[in-house]
Amino acid sequence: MGDRAAKDALFGEFAAVGKVLGNPKRLELLDLLAQGRRSVEQLATAADVGISTCSAHLQTLREAGLLTSQREGKRIYYSLSGDDVAGLWELLHQVAQRHRPQTDAARRAYLGPDDTTAVDTAELLRRLRAGTATLLDVRPAPEYAAGHLPGAVHIPLEELPQRLAELPPDREVVAYCRGRYCVLAHDAVRLLTAHGLDARRAAEGVLEWRVAGIRVETGESPDTVIPPP
Repeated sequence: MGDRAAKDALFGEFAAVGKVLGNPKRLELLDLLAQGRRSVEQLATAADVGISTCSAHLQTLREAGLLTSQREGKRIYYSLSGDDVAGLWELLHQVAQRHRPQTDAARRAYLGPDDTTAVDTAELLRRLRAGTATLLDVRPAPEYAAGHLPGAVHIPLEELPQRLAELPPDREVVAYCRGRYCVLAHDAVRLLTAHGLDARRAAEGVLEWRVAGIRVETGESPDTVIPPP
């Protein structure tokens, strides 16, 4: 039989990861960092928390091994420590959706009614290769720069009402954002259809594509190609 103290120590390491995940704001920070590297200031703004509170949460996540940090001048930038951390966050989504009945009610309350049509990833990639759809990224600029599907037109959601003329009126538009539980693409499709455009939303987003190994390009890497599904 194994040593009890050694086993307790091992399970304590697992518990350390689980403990830091027991805070909604830290999970939101993980969700934001699944989009790519961000500074403390950017994360605080996106998560609607003070910089000192945000920094404390980030340090806790880093101490648990889920994040890495890098100082550049006066700013500190954080990243997920690996794609497996994004996978852990995505798996937590799946477990909650399958086994906690309250999760679906909370999802509907946040995302709104099921009044938008979704396109799964395989079909989305097929349409992009065929050139039959315009891909629209409606996330904030820092997230687009950190990683986006090649060929995506970037119009942040808050700018979309004033920039509708930039989208072809006679072509399907597929909007995407952070992931399955991101409201931005839902709101974008509602806005586009209200203005007479043929619009769909991607059923998944950058989080799920990262976990699936679908490469994205950054603002500095325009030559990345979409791999086959």
